[in-house]
Amino acid sequence: MKFILMPDSFKGTLSSTEICNIMKEKIDIHFPNSEVISIPVADGGEGSVDAFITAVGGRKVHVTVKNPYFEDMDAYYGILSDGTTAVVEMAACAGLPLVEDRKNPKLTTTYGVGQLILDAAKSGVKKIVIGLGGSCTNDGGCGSAAAVGVKFYNDKDEEFVPTGGNLDTITRISMDEIDPSLKDIEIVTMCDIDNPMYGETGAAYIFGPQKGADEAMVKELDAGLKALSAVVEKTIGKDISQIPGAGAAGAMGAGMVAFFSSELQMGIQTVLDTVKFDDILSEDAYVFTGEGKLDSQSLRGKVVIGIAGRTKQYNVPLIAIVGGAEDAEIEKAYEMGVTAAFSINRLPQDFSISSKHSKENLSYTMDNILRLLKI
Repeated sequence: MKFILMPDSFKGTLSSTEICNIMKEKIDIHFPNSEVISIPVADGGEGSVDAFITAVGGRKVHVTVKNPYFEDMDAYYGILSDGTTAVVEMAACAGLPLVEDRKNPKLTTTYGVGQLILDAAKSGVKKIVIGLGGSCTNDGGCGSAAAVGVKFYNDKDEEFVPTGGNLDTITRISMDEIDPSLKDIEIVTMCDIDNPMYGETGAAYIFGPQKGADEAMVKELDAGLKALSAVVEKTIGKDISQIPGAGAAGAMGAGMVAFFSSELQMGIQTVLDTVKFDDILSEDAYVFTGEGKLDSQSLRGKVVIGIAGRTKQYNVPLIAIVGGAEDAEIEKAYEMGVTAAFSINRLPQDFSISSKHSKENLSYTMDNILRLLKI
């Protein structure tokens, strides 16, 4: 038999790699001669590079780049085993934990992310996957753009590197000096939210507070993003204001579209394409997936439903093991390709209690499913 393991993490309890390991441990007991393919899912945030390398092989490349405050730091990206695909996670050098007690999205930058992208481009890859998530920034990706050669000018025609607090001083943008190594490289950006660039559901209002912005700063940051959107449309000719996902990671989603001509793609679709999931599938396979909670958000194309769309095409069974599930959504999940869904929680307990037993509960659930399959 063949088992393909492709779970998302159970946020706050188990990583996707830990879930794969628990599943494989039980498969090895009940079906010892089976082929097991583990593909831990990366959501674009911290750990995405490790997840891709675990799934398909590859190596980390360490580079000295700028941290969120323009200070030198060691960061990394991944080059996958095919040698033609690189994976960059912005959390590696623009992640919220890096600022510790210095949270201030008016001052932080994505410049280091651009340096990672440029280094990957110069390594000879043909495709770069960018993971958005966990950022401390609100610069609309301007820092990253500046690192690869995009020029930003103020009303005195002076060049500068914009941050979240001075986006409204940009009067002109030039794309003429973008590093030529980026030419002909496909750039795909993993983005699992559909927030617009600015406004009450945009980057500043929704994500600014967790990055250290108070009410007044949120309004200032939002105004800056609106101004950036206008100058991008005026000088580059791209309307990025209402693109779903443009507001991701301090409007880095908008910047990836504007300055890197990148496609914003649901993270699971990026993972499926990168690991060549369709080629791995076969009629004798069982696919196991899972996530912390199967709910209405899941149905918008996240991990479980994203995989279900592929397995349904090939009539391959998909078993979802989840922390919990909303009854109203289960039927829809079945219609979208999920064969069966199982919750790991065995007793009516509060999450504060059950979360401490996720490992054994997952192991118990997996064991019982495999016992049934043996029959």
